[in-house]
Amino acid sequence: MAASGQNHTGRLAIIAGSGFLPAYVADAARQAGEDPVIIALTNEADRDWSAFDHANLGVGNFAGLEALFRRYGVDRVVMSGGVARRPPWRDVRPTWRVIKELPSTIRTLLSGGDNAVLQMVIRLIEAGGVRVVGAQEIAPDLLATTGPLGRFSPSEEDLRDIAQGAKAADALGLLDVGQGAVSVGGRVVALEGAEGTDKMIERVAGLRAEGRISQRRRGVLVKLCKPQQDVRADLPSIGVSTVLNAKKAGLAGVAVEAGRALVLEREAVIAAADEAGLFVCGIDRGLSAEGFM
Repeated sequence: MAASGQNHTGRLAIIAGSGFLPAYVADAARQAGEDPVIIALTNEADRDWSAFDHANLGVGNFAGLEALFRRYGVDRVVMSGGVARRPPWRDVRPTWRVIKELPSTIRTLLSGGDNAVLQMVIRLIEAGGVRVVGAQEIAPDLLATTGPLGRFSPSEEDLRDIAQGAKAADALGLLDVGQGAVSVGGRVVALEGAEGTDKMIERVAGLRAEGRISQRRRGVLVKLCKPQQDVRADLPSIGVSTVLNAKKAGLAGVAVEAGRALVLEREAVIAAADEAGLFVCGIDRGLSAEGFM
């Protein structure tokens, strides 16, 4: 059930990047009685937003963003979808608040991790009086739940890979680099970088084809929220493509953090995993392999 749209006076804005998530959030908001306005990021958003009040805006155009908030009477905003490119500092269109923080803004854009950039954007948005809320507040049904989602469950060997992958993903997250890791036979073979989850899994498939990863042991993809992450943006997410790529890479399944990761197209994900003979499960962070689920 979608979250209630009560206890507010203005409209909800959805800053939309690429992928399915912005559409799910927009539909959930409508089901809850909201009338969301979509701010589609130029060269990033890849959906048709003609059924909604919408506007196109370049990444980094803070002045334009504030103007749209005023125009539509926005009091809350959700940041959703993928953003593949950071704006060059020359393309930043600042407000006075951004100008005051311009040196630190440029420094963060050039060298900060994804979470540092998102926290900066959230701070700048909220300084203008608009509250940033998480996608899960509007569409809580997207959150992964503890345990298997489909017909298949992890084996004992899979649970050991989950535990090893979770340690690696946790350490990677502390560095603000990525959210995912792949463990095969208790050995971490891939860490997610700027290329994203699907490209990382494709890399695993290539390594297996070259014989650099065991053909006999399958392995697991694990995705966790970064320990220091602001959960209002960029929660770990999986979709059908994650499952299909995991199958191509010969993995046994996918584990994500329950309550702090999103499962897009849940029924389609479950159907794809069941057909492929893979498990998809939600795990509780910090538990031993035996106590994950």
